Amino acid sequence: MQDIDYRIEIDSITPSKWAESIDRFDDANIYQTWSYGAVRWGRKNLSHLVLKRNGETVAMAQLRIVRPFHFKIGMAHLRWGPLCHPKGSELDPEIVRTMASALHEEYVKNRGLFLRILPNGNMGSPRAQVFQSAFSQYRSESFGPGDSFRTFVLDLTPSLEVLRKRLAQKWRNQLNCAEKNGLTIREDDGCHGFRTFTALYGEMWARKQFAASSNIREFERLQQDLPQGQQMKVFICEHEGVPAAGLIGTGIGNAGIYLLGATNEQGMKSKGAYLLQWRMIQWLKETGVRYYNLGGINSITNPGVYHFKKGLSGQETFYMNPLVSYSNVLSCAFAKTGHIVRGQFGSYFNRLIGRR
Repeated sequence: MQDIDYRIEIDSITPSKWAESIDRFDDANIYQTWSYGAVRWGRKNLSHLVLKRNGETVAMAQLRIVRPFHFKIGMAHLRWGPLCHPKGSELDPEIVRTMASALHEEYVKNRGLFLRILPNGNMGSPRAQVFQSAFSQYRSESFGPGDSFRTFVLDLTPSLEVLRKRLAQKWRNQLNCAEKNGLTIREDDGCHGFRTFTALYGEMWARKQFAASSNIREFERLQQDLPQGQQMKVFICEHEGVPAAGLIGTGIGNAGIYLLGATNEQGMKSKGAYLLQWRMIQWLKETGVRYYNLGGINSITNPGVYHFKKGLSGQETFYMNPLVSYSNVLSCAFAKTGHIVRGQFGSYFNRLIGRR
């Protein structure tokens, strides 16, 4: 029987090697790309941990490191990780346990940071059960006010014909109408589509005057930095050659994600958003993605979006609660205080801790 040799590598991997390695994981996602971390948080604020078993990479994690004014306290934030499910294999609980220990050893014990992990997993799923067991020494933390912790997940395994039949009747009727309205869809992996989308988003914002939860310009910079094959997909719906609606999504790993959507007045009249979602489903199936995550939902604060996403007949689910671990009480105090301050004085706090 072969001996198992686990080795940890800290901050020694290059961006190109990281991008290459991510494509080997079923649980890969845009939030664990080097580009997302660099654009969102700044390259100097990133840390990368790689777990190898007998020389083969079996788990990875990209974390944001926050240290105020170079003090020996701070926090490490891991979003939608660690990646620990290599393609072509079952999720191995031993790998997840080893990764849980490695993260604690490096960021809690060695660096004295408050470690907060947002796992990529849904409550009640087999993956969540493995994570809850592997991270049993961590504490489960509640989501903060305004955090997105519910979503719809659509299983794309059935045929397109079956998926269409499963759409809510009213949703399917709207899709049928959209297909008769003379709409065309333009697809783009580059930045030209982002500029068109940004204009549509601006029209939508002017109409609704909502509090934007995403920075469109930041996503455009992210698209410029992402390597080919991991770039977001931009779908623009046009009516008589004029943009009417747009959708931005990603298909890294085995789960696509709906990131952003926008419609103008013409898009609303022509039902462009329905046609775009259906095209996104088609594209994900074409690329071999198994699940479609429709993004955050809230039936109370945003009932319109909730019912629109519900019409796709995905399973409504809760994300796993954040997992935290710490040994330094000052780091814990910093993290807890920052969580409160961020909610009340978000933009100032983000500048203070070096968010980009």
